[in-house]
Amino acid sequence: MALSRRKFLHTAALGASTAYGAERLQISSVKAYPIKVAGMAGGAVPKFKSDFDPARSRWIGPFAQLGGAILVEIKTEQGLTGYGMGGGGAAAATIIEQHLGPLISGANALGVELLWEQMYNSTLFYGRKGVTIMAISGVDLALWDIRGKHAGQPVYKLLGGPNRDKVPAYYTGFEVDKALELGFRAFKHPIRHNLNDGREGMKKVIAELREIRGKIGPENQLMIDVTCQWDVPHTLEMADRMQEFRLYWIEEPLSPDNLEGYAQLCREVRGPLIASGEHEYTRFGFEELIGHKAVKLLQPDTTWSGGLTEVRRIAALAAAHNLPMAPHRGGSPYGLSVILTTPSCVLAESFGTLEKSTPLMAAMTSRFENGYYYPTEKPGFGVEISKSML
Repeated sequence: MALSRRKFLHTAALGASTAYGAERLQISSVKAYPIKVAGMAGGAVPKFKSDFDPARSRWIGPFAQLGGAILVEIKTEQGLTGYGMGGGGAAAATIIEQHLGPLISGANALGVELLWEQMYNSTLFYGRKGVTIMAISGVDLALWDIRGKHAGQPVYKLLGGPNRDKVPAYYTGFEVDKALELGFRAFKHPIRHNLNDGREGMKKVIAELREIRGKIGPENQLMIDVTCQWDVPHTLEMADRMQEFRLYWIEEPLSPDNLEGYAQLCREVRGPLIASGEHEYTRFGFEELIGHKAVKLLQPDTTWSGGLTEVRRIAALAAAHNLPMAPHRGGSPYGLSVILTTPSCVLAESFGTLEKSTPLMAAMTSRFENGYYYPTEKPGFGVEISKSML
């Protein structure tokens, strides 16, 4: 017998509510493990020479960079487990153990955006930037991992699918010869000489770049990462001296808090783009960068800047202002999901390739071949973690 329109709509509504109920994945546990992955690590407390030793300002401590990373593990009552990488080391793990974990336990793991807003607002009085957002990033990525596993799809397919089948990679580090052999066509040189080295330091940087450009040839891309070691006058002078190398970008020459300085560089430097954002947090911080015209290329880190939920919003900001994006450590499975679905993302930074490997690092390294990173077809982020790795 044909259903009346009213009965049909009532039946459909019941079906929809049943389906939604079946899709509820209740969070049963949230854990965070401090891990050492790769990159800069603070190491032991150095022996400072005096109260005025410049090394005091350059020791990054135990919670920064990938040497102070965390892995977040979230389990659901329905048997799914998600893993996400964040930052902040033991400090972030404490925030998750004492605040974020209790906050989201019992909630629906599929409500990722809702949980992000709740975590951000709940930590507002001591968070907003830094280690708290790094902790939220790890939780958010673990939730997206669950979302992908529940759907039986890689996360990037949940975001609308890839816009390319592979992503060109760039190598960060000092092993240029080995990177060339592996097929890299873009290279970023970490700068080791800061303001304290004066003009002798400038000469050494120029000599290093001349050697690298000679190795990689004129057709490949070259960038530098200053890791916040210079000031505006130093950067302007170096930008002039480095013209011969045709740099693609100059990354983080100043403190992230020096917005006016970055704005001046964006106005006055000709040639290389001024890149920033690796140490910025959430869409609110990136709105400040863009609003001050203080950046030409954005570099959010999916594991630090607020997770996938927030980096998608940052990507939308970049697109709205016609700014390119190259996420920090974009070659990781977490960063690659953003790049694959964001046309304005130009390159994926090396992650795990030519870095000291551990079983955990290997599990979080995307497939790399001849200068490109390739997406996984495994559900979630495709990161498979065993207890022995933790």
